[in-house]
Amino acid sequence: MIKMTKRVCVIGAGYVGLPLICLLAKNGYNVFAVDIDKTKVKLINKGVSPLKDEYVKNLLPKLKSKIKAVTEYKEAVNVSDILIMCVPTPIDNTYRPDLRAIVSASENISPYLKKGQLVIIESTVAPGTTEECIKDILEKSGLKAGKDFYLAHCPERIDPGNKKWTVENIPRVVGGINKKSTEKAYRFYKSILNAEVHKMSSAKSAEAVKIVENTFRDVNIAFVNELAKSFNKIDIDTVEVIKGASTKPFGFLPHYPGCGVGGHCIAVDPYYLIEKAEGMGFEHRFLKLAREINNSMPEYTVQMIIEGLNEIGKSIKNTDIAVLGVSYKGGVADTRESPALKIIEKLRNLGARLKIYDPYVKGMSNVKNIDAAVISDCLVIATNHPEFKNLDLCLLKSKGVKVIVDGRNIFDKEKIKKLGIIYKGIGR
Repeated sequence: MIKMTKRVCVIGAGYVGLPLICLLAKNGYNVFAVDIDKTKVKLINKGVSPLKDEYVKNLLPKLKSKIKAVTEYKEAVNVSDILIMCVPTPIDNTYRPDLRAIVSASENISPYLKKGQLVIIESTVAPGTTEECIKDILEKSGLKAGKDFYLAHCPERIDPGNKKWTVENIPRVVGGINKKSTEKAYRFYKSILNAEVHKMSSAKSAEAVKIVENTFRDVNIAFVNELAKSFNKIDIDTVEVIKGASTKPFGFLPHYPGCGVGGHCIAVDPYYLIEKAEGMGFEHRFLKLAREINNSMPEYTVQMIIEGLNEIGKSIKNTDIAVLGVSYKGGVADTRESPALKIIEKLRNLGARLKIYDPYVKGMSNVKNIDAAVISDCLVIATNHPEFKNLDLCLLKSKGVKVIVDGRNIFDKEKIKKLGIIYKGIGR
């Protein structure tokens, strides 16, 4: 493929930025990786992945000669023709969007911006942020966006742990502040992706795409979580019903209930649209309710633990409870916004003797292995790791497990009940 440039600067070498850095190097680009974490920078320069990401772990050692990680902006911005921002855009304790990292990155780029450069925002932001906030900061350089330099938004799409859909083949959308910005961004992504690149009419529309994708999932998960609470009252297995509804070949898309929603996207992105709309005089009541329902699931899971223990005449206080899983989803080490952390905090506050184990997050585990964890009165599945799905149920019985709270509905409830173990699932 013909490249527009040979030098790209990626700001932020995390779960989004580092796979992109590897993809760029794989496609022949020389890449500067800018990150404030000095330890991460040293590891990248050694060809060692700071993330538990198979894609990065496989590629980084082979490509380290084409990647230079730094903590300073000047050199990286000066010599690059394309600058891509992949910094975190989390929410604060009041569920308000926190744009400090992207504002800081923009302010650090601005003094070194030069004519002809293309700046791309991959970080998730509310519709209008690229033009109403980032553009103004970058123009403090004295250069005019859309004329002297080009500015576009391409929302990141990455699914940690997914081996089928990777940073290389997931379709992308791009939208610039003008047609030339859009076209430059489009050509750039076409040079590195084995996937469709769809042009949007504006940066604002591209920003909205990301928010809509994850809010769609959030409201559908909230729907089935509310169904789970309802069906639990009337003794209907929610999972069975969803599987039955899935036999309809059109008009239904299955989502499944669980002990909570985590990750940096679904649990965060709706708040960006909620706040943006509030600033324009509109209230997203539906989105707020979905967030409220999904945020309630860790507490709901703890209530099921209480109910299960009550059936064997025990309380949470001073009871051995094993929590399997700390990360927000199966097969990854990412703990961002993980409902497991909220469940653990609530159980700890209630005086439980906790045994925590996650094979992907050893640093937050307080036992060495599953065998040590399951010597407990109650077993809680908080993450659907593949290692947990095939646990020997008879072994659990022999270890003294009397209650299983299946926060991810991974077990055969009838088999568990036949063993004389109390089973509590989410909506089962």
